[in-house]
Amino acid sequence: MQPGDRVRVDRGDVTNEGVLLPSTTRDHLVVKLDGGYNVGVDRDEADVEVLESGARDVDEGADAGGGEASEITFDDDLPTIALISTGGTIASTVDYRTGAVTAQFDAEDVLRAVPDLAGRANYRGRVVANILSENMEPPIWRELAEAVREEVEAGADGVVVMHGTDTMQYSASALSFMLDSPVPVVFTGSQRSADRPSSDNVMNAVCAVEAAKADHAETLVCMHATQSDDACALHRGTRVRKNHTSRRDAFETVGAEPLGRIDYEAAAEAGADGGAADDAIEWAREPIARGDGEGEDGDDADLSAATDLAPDVELVKFTPGMDPAAWDYLDDKDGVVIEGTGLGHVHTDLIPRIEELVEGGTVVAMTSQCLAGRVCDRVYDTGRDLLDAGVVEAGDTLPGTAKVKLMWALANRSDPAEAMGRDLAGELTEESQPWR
Repeated sequence: MQPGDRVRVDRGDVTNEGVLLPSTTRDHLVVKLDGGYNVGVDRDEADVEVLESGARDVDEGADAGGGEASEITFDDDLPTIALISTGGTIASTVDYRTGAVTAQFDAEDVLRAVPDLAGRANYRGRVVANILSENMEPPIWRELAEAVREEVEAGADGVVVMHGTDTMQYSASALSFMLDSPVPVVFTGSQRSADRPSSDNVMNAVCAVEAAKADHAETLVCMHATQSDDACALHRGTRVRKNHTSRRDAFETVGAEPLGRIDYEAAAEAGADGGAADDAIEWAREPIARGDGEGEDGDDADLSAATDLAPDVELVKFTPGMDPAAWDYLDDKDGVVIEGTGLGHVHTDLIPRIEELVEGGTVVAMTSQCLAGRVCDRVYDTGRDLLDAGVVEAGDTLPGTAKVKLMWALANRSDPAEAMGRDLAGELTEESQPWR
């Protein structure tokens, strides 16, 4: 009896059927019922019968917690998907000691907890981190990028990164700049843990795997497109933002429609009958095709990775009445991204402070607090003064993405200020369109 098995549990005159989930204790079984609810059962009081095996053949020779890869193999004719875990709600359960949701499953546990992934691909499981996403840090981005690079070089046809939702947009941006991959890299997570009947983990995981099998080479975020279980949206990693704290459709592509949409029912059928993953995807815009990346040596099929980051970059938000002295700590920073008002403005009293930063060698880039549109500091006097002070316009780059981009550009471009005004990974559009 293993997690993923379908079981019947008899306790006196009560009988429950469902899928056995990983448990946090040796004394209890946790079963997900067909209605979506979970029940905890004392092992000593239960008579358990395995109705259908959901167990997978796992290579136990790898250290699941140390970044090593393990394999769960189904069929040599299926594509290989690397499943990389960083923690987060999709890999969480309830800690029955405290009642809190904690991230504690490795990649194999997630596969066992989502039996719907079975038969869709050959999986290579790997744990880079086991944290809630508020604890994500740039050094882990580098580890994650290196893990993706190694998996692609080892023959993975696509990569799914399981990640907490709160900082997923930052990590997706980081890998968009750090990697030029010939295969898809798809981030996914869940707003609600598997212990809740309204969990979105199964649908998001299934759609992410199908997106990772499809004919494109984008770094995407795959999450619920609506509050219903009908479709997932595919967002470009540098244009996505989490816009709601708890809704299942919290993620949006800012300033445009998502890059694509994957129909859940079609995705489920594609995996069940071996159909092409692309049959379930409707692309709103043409994605980058597999193998069309621009490797450093000119070979389009190659994977290139530039994982260096400059850590001393700060994102600051201007608010009316703020004390200019609040920015004194920025003196030693290599780069600063400002969330300005409207077209990219701050109080005129801050402009001399910004000029001092630029003269001291700090790259200062301007973004907007507005959810759509682009900065343009040529319209008003304040903007022109900011340009004279040396501020770089970041166009319609999202503030969080701009921070990650500046960290990367400082470490990998000879002229990072120039790079901030140029599109590198789909983060900066040629012109802002009405937000539909």
